[in-house]
Amino acid sequence: MDGELDFRLTQSSYVLLGPVFVHNPHLEEMKDDILYHFGLGTGTHNLPAMFGDVKFVCVGGSPWRMKAFTEYIAAELSMEDPKSEYPNICAGTDRYAMYKVGPVLSVSHGMGIPSIAIMLHELIKLLHHAHCTDVTIVRIGTSGGIGLQPGTIVVTKQSMDATFLPKFEQVILGKTVVRNTDLDPSLAEELLQCSKELNQFETVIGNTMCTLDFYEGQARLDGAFCSYTEKDKQDYLKQASEAGVRNIEMESSVFAAMCRLSGLRAAVVCVTLLDRLNGDQLNNSPEVLHSYQQRPQILVGYYIKKQLKKKSRS
Repeated sequence: MDGELDFRLTQSSYVLLGPVFVHNPHLEEMKDDILYHFGLGTGTHNLPAMFGDVKFVCVGGSPWRMKAFTEYIAAELSMEDPKSEYPNICAGTDRYAMYKVGPVLSVSHGMGIPSIAIMLHELIKLLHHAHCTDVTIVRIGTSGGIGLQPGTIVVTKQSMDATFLPKFEQVILGKTVVRNTDLDPSLAEELLQCSKELNQFETVIGNTMCTLDFYEGQARLDGAFCSYTEKDKQDYLKQASEAGVRNIEMESSVFAAMCRLSGLRAAVVCVTLLDRLNGDQLNNSPEVLHSYQQRPQILVGYYIKKQLKKKSRS
């Protein structure tokens, strides 16, 4: 922690020139740092040996999905036998799951802002303690689309709150702290280009609305409680669309804010499972939904493979 972040700033983005940063002077005074929800710690594990080579981190809500991504990326990179059993590095806890193949770390984050925020605090510290550099992190997941065909991937430009403002608010010591939720635009464009090269599914760059709830917070009509009409819902979603919102999920705002603070080059890549203008419930077959859920893995896997090929040639 050497004070100011070492960034080269441009009008549209920032480029990391150094390690993963933490902003907490109290950590320097601690003999050991226990990453409780991972079941890891600086006093019990050699974090640089375990994680020092990490260049890509993929996070997603489901432990099963992140294990599936690990198996998929292992096959794509031909680094290990894809039929191997990949141990859960966080097996000592039941909060999160973590898997690693070569320079790729895969971590589950649960559902909603509080769950992913806890995970990110410990993940950022882990990467910092491991002396990782030039790390790219991508959240892969599912979402509800607005005006898009189901199965479309949205790469997030900005994460917006439920009032369509690009900010993340958190109360700290009784005061509201507002943080920026921009994501790296050059990384978004690179992912869009990868989708064009794959030519397997539609991908767009757009704003993502991050809510605190799956039902009322997302204007659904099928929750246990609902105090608004179908017209109210449609009016609200149309306002969101006019603000550039293309999909809705529950983690992107704090993800964008925390990654930006730590110097992680970050993106959010979510597939839309339905068009919320046409309904609230998922009526597609499990097979169709599974094929949709694989699309972010395919896109991000292709991106990682392309980046590693570039590095091997340089």
